[in-house]
Amino acid sequence: MMVDLNCDMGESFGAWGMGDDEHVLPSISSANVACGFHGGDPRVMDQTIRAAARLGVGVGAHPAFPDLVGFGRRDIAVTADEAFTDVLYQIGALEGFCRRHGVGMQHVKPHGQLNNLAMVRFDLAEAIVDAVYAFDPSLILVTYGGELLRAAEARGLPVAHEVYADRAYHQNGLLVSRKAAGSVISDPETVVRRAIKMVVEHRIETVDGGVLDIVPDTICIHGDTPGAARLAAQVRSGLETAGVRILPMKDVLAGR
Repeated sequence: MMVDLNCDMGESFGAWGMGDDEHVLPSISSANVACGFHGGDPRVMDQTIRAAARLGVGVGAHPAFPDLVGFGRRDIAVTADEAFTDVLYQIGALEGFCRRHGVGMQHVKPHGQLNNLAMVRFDLAEAIVDAVYAFDPSLILVTYGGELLRAAEARGLPVAHEVYADRAYHQNGLLVSRKAAGSVISDPETVVRRAIKMVVEHRIETVDGGVLDIVPDTICIHGDTPGAARLAAQVRSGLETAGVRILPMKDVLAGR
């Protein structure tokens, strides 16, 4: 059994600090680095990739809607062409820092509401996939299903199936809105238990009282969650105790 642990990182911006990247990084195997649209700036991108490279953590782009004020979690009315060019621009920006530190970019994971809307809007999903494919068709697209998964499979992109141990699910596979009570699970023991069930038993319990069947390639740890460093360490420890190897997602996919 093996799985990747990914975390959204590099989301600080100028004098605004977000997350505890320094202490989360040692516990994860892949980092989704913000590219300046919802968080991050050139200095933060540079520092984050340098730190990830030093620890052997896989690096990916974390493109978002152009929404610094809303942290990329608001609906933005973009066309498919705007989504395509915005995503391509952000991947290209991160690649410059990857080259500086001798790191090969591993994956792309859309952020926030760009990701959520791509679950249900095929035009948006196709635009994201086309941008990734245009940049490098060997890049892994991280997705938790829906139209984004269908678009990626149709295009022939490698896909890492993602799960969220700290988020509540509906029976249709969509995440419960952050506006709803209980949508974000903060109890560490519950998060660890859910992570183990997802990887070992291939099951996700839903708020509707049902169960989703899935074989996850990667588990997301939210870096902006209070106590994220401790939570990441506990999830990793719990999985390893259960006999699960933690590897970067490219190695997980290669071993399937």
